[in-house]
Amino acid sequence: MTALDLSSPVAVVGTGTMGQGIAQVALVAGHVVRLYDAAPGRAREAADAIGARLDRLVEKDRLTPADRDAARARLLPAAELAELADCTLVVEAVLERLDVKQELFRALEDVVGDDCLLATNTSSLSVTAIGGALRVPGRFVGLHFFNPAPLLPLVEVVSGFATDVTYATRAYETARAWGKTPVACADTPGFIVNRIARPFYAEAFAVYESQGADPATVDAVLRESGGFRMGAFELTDLIGQDVNESVTHSVWQSFFQDVRFTPSLAQRRLVESGRLGRKSGQGWYDYREGAERPEPHTAEQVPPPAYVVAEGDLGPASELLALIREAGIEVREEHEDNGTRLVLPGGGQLALADGQTSVEFRDVVYFDLALDYRTAGRIALSHAQDTSAQTVAEATGLFEALGKKVSVIGDVPGMIVARTVARIIDLAYDAVAKGVATEEDIDTAMRLGVNYPLGPFEWDRRLGRTWACSLLDDLHQRDPSGRYAPSLALYRHAYATEKREGTP
Repeated sequence: MTALDLSSPVAVVGTGTMGQGIAQVALVAGHVVRLYDAAPGRAREAADAIGARLDRLVEKDRLTPADRDAARARLLPAAELAELADCTLVVEAVLERLDVKQELFRALEDVVGDDCLLATNTSSLSVTAIGGALRVPGRFVGLHFFNPAPLLPLVEVVSGFATDVTYATRAYETARAWGKTPVACADTPGFIVNRIARPFYAEAFAVYESQGADPATVDAVLRESGGFRMGAFELTDLIGQDVNESVTHSVWQSFFQDVRFTPSLAQRRLVESGRLGRKSGQGWYDYREGAERPEPHTAEQVPPPAYVVAEGDLGPASELLALIREAGIEVREEHEDNGTRLVLPGGGQLALADGQTSVEFRDVVYFDLALDYRTAGRIALSHAQDTSAQTVAEATGLFEALGKKVSVIGDVPGMIVARTVARIIDLAYDAVAKGVATEEDIDTAMRLGVNYPLGPFEWDRRLGRTWACSLLDDLHQRDPSGRYAPSLALYRHAYATEKREGTP
């Protein structure tokens, strides 16, 4: 099946933010769009709001006046569901309640033809469960747009257990014809993005709950070292703590309380206190008038070490050696098998986060993963209470000499960026192994849906195919709850890589 013809009317049921956004996308693509809302007058109000947004597009030279006028003429508010009878696609964007959605689609089946494609924009409910109440469940799919729908390119096209492939293909091609980037996925809790993104929030909250670092510092490290557009604390404040926690809780419950998706108690307390983020004036941060934004922890400037001794090539952090030389610091190399550490003049060692803790070793400082060590503006260091002050100072001075701000956090295994990226990679491999989506679609979804700097498999190729499994295995030994246990899919992948490369 190909995309819907532009002569085919499209209906959107539910006229909140998402409903209006989806309607605008279909409208600008060239369809007649019928808007329906159960609340009297809402459809007309939504049409007026969409018309105002079209006016702004004209003002920004993104739409011609003629195209705007034609689009307005195609936008038709509907007072009754019966007015949607001639539609070939109906997209639902109503309250996130299973019973409400099932009742709506049962009513729609009595109105539209049997070949009408029915779609839900749900982000947290089972597409299979919603469609299970239908007489013709094969023509039911998920079309999960991201907010704001007119701007964000990603659409998750979700096939329920009973979805016919021809209808899923029609939905996919229609989304693409509308100028979106569709990805195909099976009906699984959280689909692609909301499933694989959970560690981005969870690990930041875990570092905070263990008193490893404050929210401002964690956010700064995720942005300035990890390359993420926003930190986890500021992003959940923007989303709304209640909304973010609700999705996390839904995914956790849907996976039968799998420990890998366990919600954060600290976030629960934030929601219970009514601190929901920007919309309430307070969340992790204070947005009230006159409130000051807390600054991340940044170490004071100290002199750099005169030299470092490189044991091995530093693995994923190998580019640091060139940067150290460029800063005028001597690098003495000692070629050791599997060596990944720098020895500092005082005898202490500096190592890339690997899932172990500094307290296990004598005088070791860990440094966090960076998306690009050359362009990173900040690096996090982690050490135990008994690590010598000289080692901490030499490690700090080294990175400062490279032009980096330094944030010193607690003795957190896997630190911040490293453990987050490793868990994202793990969930991605698990999703592919369980038939949720392809590697390519997962990378696309995570880059476009949540603006990650790299998709999980892009990270994996860059870091080395055994890196994530090794780090998570070390973390699992220190926290045997199962939260960090590498998935069977990741373990198989790492083991196969070792066999191919001849690693013992």
